[in-house]
Amino acid sequence: MTKPVEAGCGAAILDAQGRLLLIQRLKQPEAGAWGLPGGKIDFGERAEDTARREILEELGIEIELTGLACIAETIDAGDGRHWVAPVYSARIISGEPEVMEPEKHGGWGWFDLADLPDRLTSPIKDWLRAQG
Repeated sequence: MTKPVEAGCGAAILDAQGRLLLIQRLKQPEAGAWGLPGGKIDFGERAEDTARREILEELGIEIELTGLACIAETIDAGDGRHWVAPVYSARIISGEPEVMEPEKHGGWGWFDLADLPDRLTSPIKDWLRAQG
């Protein structure tokens, strides 16, 4: 029996200095790694709406999506699932980031692209490859 592919989404949020907003995952897939905020797409919810909703739930910020940056894939990175996720470019339009779900996230931070954490999730690696 084959498993279904899961659909998620995320956003690459850059600040005025060109730093990237990352959160540290505490749960699988890729527990302990730093990645883009986002989450699972609910049936009937558009991916763009999911990205805005999930990031508001995770970090307490409202974002504006400015484009589709790439499509990310995570295949069995600790949860036995295959995830496909659009990753959007975005910017904060309201609020200051804070961890809203401490059971899911160990922290957040702004990172210079030349000085990213050692452990990164596959979607951030896909996003970095798409940036050239």
